[in-house]
This record gives sequence, structure tokens and C-alpha cells, in this order.
Amino acid sequence: MKRKEIPFSCDKLLEALDETLAFAQGKITLRTTTLPPPAKNATPVQIAHIRRRMNVSQSHFAKILNVSQITAKNWENGRSKPSGPARRLLEIAESHPHVLTTTE
Repeated sequence: MKRKEIPFSCDKLLEALDETLAFAQGKITLRTTTLPPPAKNATPVQIAHIRRRMNVSQSHFAKILNVSQITAKNWENGRSKPSGPARRLLEIAESHPHVLTTTE
């Protein structure tokens, strides 16, 4: 098994340590980001409602979400549930459908 060489920079390490010390001493503040909560799981009825509200077929809906037509159909029939990224896309489709259908 080949080993991948990891580049190491002593200067970058020292710079990071200096920044850590400056933060600990209150000389600098770090930017923080508040993340949204995990996407909730949509029910089959909610998924069908989102698609109908977008006024698209299951086939077109699947293409918009970049999933197979079978997957979209299974979601609506309750045979499977959307994964985490798909749940987030469904949230976007529900609240801002134009974002997924508008092309420039």
C-alpha cells in the first residue's frame, strides 16, 4: 500500500499557534456561523404536495432533484424516505421552488 505524503509547513503551524494565542488573550475574535437545524423528514403526502405545487410531473420532479424517477415515486408512495441532502432540497423546493426551476 502506497503512503500519501502529507505536506507540512512549520511556518503555517507557528502562524496557527500565534492566532490561537491571540484568540485566547482576547486580541482577536473568531467568526462563527450558526447552522440551520437538520432538515425534517417529509411525509409522502408532503412530497406529493411539493411536486404538485411546482406543477411538474414525477419525472420532471426527479430531474429537478437529481434523483431517479423510481426514487421520487417511492418517496411519494412511502416505500422509501429521502436522504439528508434530499430532505434539504425538498425544504428548498417547498419554500422557494423558483430557485430549483429558474435557469439563467
